[in-house]
Amino acid sequence: MTSTSVGLSTDCSSEELPDDLYQKIVAFCEQGNTLSDNGKFEEAYNKFNEAFALIPFPREKWETSSWVLGAAGDMAFLLKSFTRAKELFGAAALCEGGAESTFIHLRLGQVNYELGDLNVAAGELLEAYKLGGSDAFKYDDQKYIVFLKRRVAFIKIAE
Repeated sequence: MTSTSVGLSTDCSSEELPDDLYQKIVAFCEQGNTLSDNGKFEEAYNKFNEAFALIPFPREKWETSSWVLGAAGDMAFLLKSFTRAKELFGAAALCEGGAESTFIHLRLGQVNYELGDLNVAAGELLEAYKLGGSDAFKYDDQKYIVFLKRRVAFIKIAE
């Protein structure tokens, strides 16, 4: 088993969490979603962290980890804590199912853009576009799709 710089192994298998544990994780996430819907991003972030703490090691082998980390990362993004968001989305991408997530690539592109790492931002935003098309960008600030259009001149990005 090898490790990465964020302490996650790369030995991932697709298993399911026990139902009772999964339901506890979902309950914390539902609370986090409700808090987020009410603009309480810091409190929501804490709920997603509580959910993540329940996931057994090695956490990256559970697909649940990718969406819980993604939800916590989203709260960090909304709080403009871009460095923390980058860490969370980077870890989420290493978890089962994370590499195939349009949302994770979108947010990784956005946080790298906000942190000034424009080459990484362009790569992640392009991956989000490949996975989700222009719909991936429709709910966010249009500066990200405009940036991508300017950086990737060889593709035609639909409006």
